[in-house]
Amino acid sequence: MNTDNQTSGLAIVNKTASYDSVKGQESVELALALSNFGQAVSLFFIEDGVWQLLRQQNPAQLNRKAYFKTFAALEFYDIDKIYVCHDSLLSRGISEAELCIPVTLVTDEQCQQLLSFHNQVVVF
Repeated sequence: MNTDNQTSGLAIVNKTASYDSVKGQESVELALALSNFGQAVSLFFIEDGVWQLLRQQNPAQLNRKAYFKTFAALEFYDIDKIYVCHDSLLSRGISEAELCIPVTLVTDEQCQQLLSFHNQVVVF
């Protein structure tokens, strides 16, 4: 985990569950668009936002798009700073093995510290 006091681009914080709204999908689209323009982007998944990363999802039952499959493309857009609050996973009974992409697990404290290193923070 990079905790050297350098400011680095934009942090996108995902706090809402997968299909409660379109926020999750919009956050991924924003990350990909910014990356296309050479912006440094870090993704954070905290609270109910960790549900977005589950490997086993069936959004068709809700008449929603399976945007979680887009997470696999993040590495091709050089978005590799993906942080997940370990406490949020634990409190929801989710293991790291259930996630659809590799992530860096952080504590609440580490998450706040990492967020402070970013020039801008957008919360979804």
